[in-house]
Amino acid sequence: MDKIRELKEQFEARLAKTDNLTLLDRVRVEYLGKKGSITALLKGMKNLSNEEKKSFGADVNKLKSYAAKRIDEKVEELRKAEIEREIAEMPQFDITVPANTARGSYHPITLVQRQCENIFKSMGFTVEDYPEVVTDYECFESVNIPKHHPARDMQDTYYLTNGQLLKTQTSAAQNAILRKYGKDLIENGVPIKAIFPGRCFRNEATDASHENTFFQMEGMMVDRDISISNLIFFMKTMLSEVFRRDVKVRLRPGFFPFVEPGFELDINCLICGGEGCSSCKHSGWLELCPCGMIHPNVLREGGIDPDEYTGFAFGLGLTRLAMMEYKIKDIRDLNSGSLKALAQFSDDE
Repeated sequence: MDKIRELKEQFEARLAKTDNLTLLDRVRVEYLGKKGSITALLKGMKNLSNEEKKSFGADVNKLKSYAAKRIDEKVEELRKAEIEREIAEMPQFDITVPANTARGSYHPITLVQRQCENIFKSMGFTVEDYPEVVTDYECFESVNIPKHHPARDMQDTYYLTNGQLLKTQTSAAQNAILRKYGKDLIENGVPIKAIFPGRCFRNEATDASHENTFFQMEGMMVDRDISISNLIFFMKTMLSEVFRRDVKVRLRPGFFPFVEPGFELDINCLICGGEGCSSCKHSGWLELCPCGMIHPNVLREGGIDPDEYTGFAFGLGLTRLAMMEYKIKDIRDLNSGSLKALAQFSDDE
């Protein structure tokens, strides 16, 4: 019993002198480890009688539990002291000093995205967010691109070791949105009208008009009797609002597995005025918006009966829209992180 009392007093003295977590861990090992002082007490029980062993063992176990509890309490005490010390060392700010609004500005893509969101909100669309890391099903299979489909060759995908991938297109959100709002459509007749902006990734060579990281804004509308006319109306309304002028556009047939029929909506290059430059590959036109009527398989996969409902979908290139809006000739400037390059496009917004 004297040994237990002496060891307890020794332990408390060591604990009182411990002022950081590293030293505390050493104390824990010294007393509670496999070769620790408290553990060693049990090894000295071989010379005791059975009754003495029972009593002595119980007292050692009490000391062991006591020491473990005191160490846990000390951990909390030291962590709290560390937080208080960090707070005390933080620089003090005078919150009454006026903010320096000249220290930063919004990125051109942020400005264009917010502008587009406001336009579509005014037309009754909701704005949805979606993760950048998705499953193969979300990005491909749910939008009518099964495994081994040749359309996958057009998208050089970044796959992760866990089988997921960095989304190559905002279409990865289509299935989730159809399922999210489908019940309200079917039971209450409320149309599905949503846009979902986001960052996309493709492993491709970069040049003045291509990047491996870019921003898109996808949108969809599903209801009874939706037609291509509805698609054209919404797209022309949006573009005229964004550019605040009449914009020359053209529709070309295009293949996208998740729409049928599919189109490419091109915009007359606003950088060169249609004369031809490196941004539009000297064609005078810039591919801006793949679009079309949602494929029946996509609707069906999202729980919507394609015999009862139709819809359109579009994928707007926010990065290219920003290039048109601010006449940025090289897409790589947008991801360069160069404040000198980006500050010139700042807005008072």
